[in-house]
Amino acid sequence: MNEHDRISGILLHPTSLPSPYGIGDLGAEAYEFVDFLERAGQHIWQMLPLTHTGYGDSPYQSFSAFAGQPLLISPAHLKELELVQGYEILHCPVRDDEHVDYGGIIPWKQRIFKNAYRRFCASAYQGAHRELLTAYEAFCDQNAGWLDDYALFMACKDAHGGVSWLEWEDECRNPSPECKAHLREAYEKDSGFYKFLQFLFFEEWSELKAYANRHGIRIVGDIPIFVSMDSADVWANQHLFQLDSKGYPVKVAGVPPDYFSETGQLWGNPLYHWAAHEEEGFAWWIFRIRHQLTLLDILRIDHFRGFEAYWSVPYGEETAVHGEWVKAPGRELFHAIEDALGEGLPIIAEDLGVITPEVEALRNDFHFPGMKVLQFAFEGTQENAFLPHQFTTPHCVCYTGTHDNDTTLGWYETLDPVCQEKVRRYTNSDGTKINKEFIRLCLGSIAAYAVVPMQDVLSYGKEARMNIPGVAAGNWNWRFKKGILSAPLAKELKDMAILYGRY
Repeated sequence: MNEHDRISGILLHPTSLPSPYGIGDLGAEAYEFVDFLERAGQHIWQMLPLTHTGYGDSPYQSFSAFAGQPLLISPAHLKELELVQGYEILHCPVRDDEHVDYGGIIPWKQRIFKNAYRRFCASAYQGAHRELLTAYEAFCDQNAGWLDDYALFMACKDAHGGVSWLEWEDECRNPSPECKAHLREAYEKDSGFYKFLQFLFFEEWSELKAYANRHGIRIVGDIPIFVSMDSADVWANQHLFQLDSKGYPVKVAGVPPDYFSETGQLWGNPLYHWAAHEEEGFAWWIFRIRHQLTLLDILRIDHFRGFEAYWSVPYGEETAVHGEWVKAPGRELFHAIEDALGEGLPIIAEDLGVITPEVEALRNDFHFPGMKVLQFAFEGTQENAFLPHQFTTPHCVCYTGTHDNDTTLGWYETLDPVCQEKVRRYTNSDGTKINKEFIRLCLGSIAAYAVVPMQDVLSYGKEARMNIPGVAAGNWNWRFKKGILSAPLAKELKDMAILYGRY
């Protein structure tokens, strides 16, 4: 990220796009959204992690830090490839245009994918789809470093009824090289299915990103600092995590009690065995960041403060109260990544929460821009660092809110009257269109990048919230209807981008 840039964009996860198939995907509507961004004078499309979601359908709890989300594969594209018949994708069981019903859409798409894989295997055997087969084989060879373990992990999960790998028999839970070779042979076709899905995802994604870049749109992606316990990453690299001899975590991740929660947040992710990472020259992290930067233009890392020190909670605790701060080798890690990938990495540091001078120093030493969220600007005194007049450098990204916040309209409605009055005075408004006023504050700030959630652009209320942290169910399902991206809306955004020098 160049601090001399001055551009703006929209935060929207692809699952929120319109689609006749129950969930947004990488098909035609994604290209239409890129076209809308261009007409609206925007230059950023920011999204959540694109990985294969696991527990709670959360993009921050994935089966792999590398594998793409199969649900984003476009059924229409499969029809174009002649891998599914038209009638197979006509009757999607989910008709809700404003929400994703994961329980209904996952089995439906899985059936479509399996039919496509059967046809692909049959046509490959018969010598058809030769170009597709060649591309698939090249993809498998180029991505074997993560793909082989991921595909085998998913095949083993299916063979065990989908339960966590911690519940598998001992020989599968921590397989020897010989056992792993046997499993690869036994589950070759099942593993092939998951490799095939990844091939389709990355083919579609590469074409969409290339299209966005040609139209002046940069993709800002996202990764969580920690990985899911039930993931191929932990299963295949147990020595890199704080686990016992059975594979169970010794300590888990979270954040301590604070103003928002008396018991903190217990995330439950396994913590890294940093000494093992250092012994291997941080190879796993270098591999992860390199992989992400081949898919994205800019990478946002969630919970950046965990690279300076992380909250370590003994496994089995019911809350995050009885944890402790433990130092992490963040400086050594990022030096190793820079040595491998070059300086000036296009990384945004999610530096929200309890941020110490040591965390700020780590962020600044590597010239990573931090985040300024306007919904946090009206807590406490007028000296709040998130108020636009308190910004001290353009080397930051300003947001009206994030995926973890309520929409700006929903947030404003829940404020106490004193805070609402402060917001009205600061924006010189009556509060009826506070989302629009916040967009103006965001774009008018000195921040190099200004990013606005799509819900705020559309003036949606709390019903369109994407995620409520700490609530396990009912998140990540918001969508907007087809036809809402109007010409007047694009003109309004473009006029604002021009007014504030972001076009």
